[in-house]
Amino acid sequence: MDEEYDVIVLGTGLKECILSGLLSVDGLKVLHIDRNDYYGGDSTSLNLNQLWKRFRGEDKPPAHLGASRDYNVDMVPKFMMANGTLVRTLIHTDVTKYLSFKAVDGSYVFSKRKIHKVPATDMEALKSPLMGLFEKRRARNFFVYVQNYNEADPVTHQGLDLTRITTRELILKHGLSDDTVDFIGHALALHRDDRYLNEPALDTVKRMKLYAESLARFQGGSPYIYPLYGLGELPQAFARLSAVYGGTYMLNKPECKVEFDIEGKVCGVTSEGETAKCKKVVCDPSYLPSKVRKIGKVARAIAIMSHPIPNTNESHSIQIILPQKQLGRKSDMYVFCCSYTHNVAPKGKFIAFVSAEAETDNPQSELKPGIDLLGQVDELFFDMYDRYKPVNEPSLDNCFVSMSYDATTHFETTVTDVLSMYTAITGKTVDLSVDLSAASAAEEY
Repeated sequence: MDEEYDVIVLGTGLKECILSGLLSVDGLKVLHIDRNDYYGGDSTSLNLNQLWKRFRGEDKPPAHLGASRDYNVDMVPKFMMANGTLVRTLIHTDVTKYLSFKAVDGSYVFSKRKIHKVPATDMEALKSPLMGLFEKRRARNFFVYVQNYNEADPVTHQGLDLTRITTRELILKHGLSDDTVDFIGHALALHRDDRYLNEPALDTVKRMKLYAESLARFQGGSPYIYPLYGLGELPQAFARLSAVYGGTYMLNKPECKVEFDIEGKVCGVTSEGETAKCKKVVCDPSYLPSKVRKIGKVARAIAIMSHPIPNTNESHSIQIILPQKQLGRKSDMYVFCCSYTHNVAPKGKFIAFVSAEAETDNPQSELKPGIDLLGQVDELFFDMYDRYKPVNEPSLDNCFVSMSYDATTHFETTVTDVLSMYTAITGKTVDLSVDLSAASAAEEY
């Protein structure tokens, strides 16, 4: 361990592993350390015995739940947009060769006390009870405007400057009802709360276009994909990428202490009496608690079930978004479900999660609207964790701390944090239009 590195990465959560991979590909000498003896950090996947021990304090779950090894229960459950930033990062780095993905069956929204499928085709849109006949015509005109919008072509703007007008103003011009706005803003644009209505409309239009592009990519019932065997595979895949490009990994290294010089800049990391020198440190909030502040909590319920979620067309993998206005909350609630078809549970078993930014200290009652949608459950676990964001100035101390995972069940906010950290560390942006595997093949040739 007594060597010098360009970057030491602490923690093997997904964000840290993506950064470790990208920095190793850049030719930096990277040492990656974790206090745990497994990959994934807070975003790991647990087998049934591990899940039981974590939440029940016992090692023996009931036999009727099936074999422990058949479970891969994500601690940060999230789907990927099929054309989103994480998928483009996977393709860019060729990490896809370490993973297998399967499309997610459906995307749903909770409106007027019922679950409705988010339309995936024109025919579904025409039949959808989310909107009346005249509202569907108005919505179609809005969707056509969004679909045709090209930031570089003023003709498609129809005289509107989306960097100046708010989303609320854009929607008013199309005469859409509040319920339609709720569905568009939360189920398509994936905003977490209603603040977007008073912000420039360009972001919402871009988000809607991403949803449509992702939906078209696999011609499935939703815009989402999800790896077989769960998200625990993702950190390991990026760890392999880092190792291929010369990164060094050390797990089960207790009491990692970040060392600073007299100017307050990071100079190394000490563990078990050995110090590795470095120019920069990347880590999750738990490794540098003095450089972060608490910004909230996430409440989560984890359910093991023997059936799909009712009223979802027997779907084996789905997301349901419960917009804040439908529940009288300050932010949305999310339901995530996957099953044995994604190899995360034994045959006949389903894993469902209900997540929200905590607004009380009682997850059982706060998450009840989402839990009520699940039907009968075999087992139910509750979890609550604090969220942190960095407050240090990386240009002064060379410490780059990631933000805690939010309650959303998709990865766009996660990867935005990663790519902004990459830019802060290297001064460069990741060009996701470049396929690294093709580039390296060309160099070999």
